[in-house]
Amino acid sequence: MIAAQRQASPTAEPEVSGPEVRVGYRRFAGFRTRVLEVGPRPADASTGGRRRRRRNEAQPSSPRMVLLHGYCDSADTWRPVLAELAEAGHAAVAVDLPGFGEATPLRPGAILPQLDAFAAALVREQAALGTVVLVGNSLGGTMSLRVAQDAQQRVGGVVSIAAPGFVDSWLIRTVARYPLPLRLCASLPLPVPGFVVRTVAQQVVPRLLYADASAAEARHVRRFTEQFPDYRSATSRLEDARQLVAELAAAYQLDRISAPLLIVACGKDRLVSAASGKQLHSLVPHSRLLVREDWGHCPQLDDPPAIAELLTYFAAGAHRRRGEQPRTPSAVASA
Repeated sequence: MIAAQRQASPTAEPEVSGPEVRVGYRRFAGFRTRVLEVGPRPADASTGGRRRRRRNEAQPSSPRMVLLHGYCDSADTWRPVLAELAEAGHAAVAVDLPGFGEATPLRPGAILPQLDAFAAALVREQAALGTVVLVGNSLGGTMSLRVAQDAQQRVGGVVSIAAPGFVDSWLIRTVARYPLPLRLCASLPLPVPGFVVRTVAQQVVPRLLYADASAAEARHVRRFTEQFPDYRSATSRLEDARQLVAELAAAYQLDRISAPLLIVACGKDRLVSAASGKQLHSLVPHSRLLVREDWGHCPQLDDPPAIAELLTYFAAGAHRRRGEQPRTPSAVASA
């Protein structure tokens, strides 16, 4: 089953005081999605980034960070980081991937090729406005690596945070095997009441996403639990997850990546172990590795200021000289 059964529930974060995060809607590869954007307004945003640059026209003077979220998440996961970047005047966008948040549902069939087309269209738009630094968490990390594998994509650098498919946790391996207990749960003749599903999700989500579950913010936990409003949607999401895990087996052609790559591995990640990031680092010789033992699966929620600082330094280096390895700030990197 595909995430087309996604329930239409409000996922937008409430307005809060602070730097402006502009909210708009655009279409990429046939998928309508929500776009969160900070930084200077691009002069040709109304053209969708399709304006042809004149021969003697100067290159844009600053990098643009494109932030991709993980499975069952939305662009809102990046709001704390966007606020930090906006405060410093940096340009960045975050989008809802198809099938999540307020984006239109995925179509039947393989999932990764649909996300590839979406991400490629997004990068093409942003590349017309500046050097694109692609940042992805979890599934978003996978998409960032897959875009970087395509030599036709104009990517100045990639930051992959907890991308799955290398050395994954017991939970992801369990979903892939689809053992008898999960099959029995999915085939129950009497569906589990929705309030039970939501209660379980509220207990599990903080432990999976945060380094310290007690530090989880209710609004971020609620964003995830809204993906499981009832039993039917929960089983549909499980089926989609199984399909994605199966597709990950042939997801990577890492020898094709030539752009600067920073890999972030998190010591308290309960979904994608730090060993996964270390293996990815070994497979891409020119990559840099940052291991933070105090971060969980979604460090953009654990430590937004540090993530924003890390991205700022990496983006500046990637923009200055493509193909050279970026410097990691000593205040953030403890590799």
